[in-house]
Amino acid sequence: MSTSAAAVPDSAARSGARSGADRDAQPVSHGHLNESASAPVTIERLWPGEGAAVFVRHYWTPRWRLVPGASLRQQVLEYPTANVVFEQDTTALHLARRGLSVKTLRGDGWAFGAMLRPGVARGLAGVSVRSLPSAVPLADGAGVADGVGVADAAGGYQHHALLLPGVDALKGRIHDAMRRGDDRAAVEAFEEWTATLPAPGAEARMVDAIVAAVETDRTITRVEQLADRFGLGVRHLQRLVAGHIGFGPKWLIQRYRLQEAAAALRSPAPPQLAELAAELGYSDQAHFGREFKAVIGSTPGTYLAETTRGRDGARPLTESV
Repeated sequence: MSTSAAAVPDSAARSGARSGADRDAQPVSHGHLNESASAPVTIERLWPGEGAAVFVRHYWTPRWRLVPGASLRQQVLEYPTANVVFEQDTTALHLARRGLSVKTLRGDGWAFGAMLRPGVARGLAGVSVRSLPSAVPLADGAGVADGVGVADAAGGYQHHALLLPGVDALKGRIHDAMRRGDDRAAVEAFEEWTATLPAPGAEARMVDAIVAAVETDRTITRVEQLADRFGLGVRHLQRLVAGHIGFGPKWLIQRYRLQEAAAALRSPAPPQLAELAAELGYSDQAHFGREFKAVIGSTPGTYLAETTRGRDGARPLTESV
């Protein structure tokens, strides 16, 4: 089988961009490695409104209902950004992890997630995200003054929590909406809250543009290319990206290549592995295979076999949302 547009997502699909005829479609996510339409889980993904789009890439709202004793193991190769996640018992800012993120679902439940734009988390925390734990609880904090960051207004990351204004009231509104099954009311509550925050600054917008360039331009395979694209020194680029998303530009490039590889292997017409490796800019198939296994935990061939078995109706080796 040859590499095709159907096998390897195009730039619009990779970026989740909303434009033209696609603007009424749900956002696309390539992060779930073995999402199954037959699993007892539903996930709705929603675009942000115009005002909130400077903060939010998209919203995701999973709901699940499992029989007693059953469980589902969710594996996600996360996007290079943070998510604000409201669950029944916790509310936290979750940063991207170096490898896979794994969560096991049991019983009945729901979550409301806002996938932030890549430059936003640092502005909320007031510190480099490299200094934060992978999950930071949200708590009600001081108000945000006009024209200054959260940290400058006595909020931000303090005492092992992210202090933000109006969080308690926001939690209540989102919990009420999700219990009613009203995802759009939850989105409305979140967007009314983001309207009270200062807009992301110039550095945040630069990081957003850098991440978008890597996501949509498959020819960017080296850090030096990315630095040249934005007129930055390599060290400046490394500090800027790591401070906002937690990892450097080399990791950023690898993350999107592996997401794209996994999406291509899950497609109805998966490409030959050697062709896929070349299409994604790897020097050879062996290099691609080593990098894929190191992060995802299985070789590309094994991953392809598992996803094919799942499409054919057999139980996948690892179930996922």
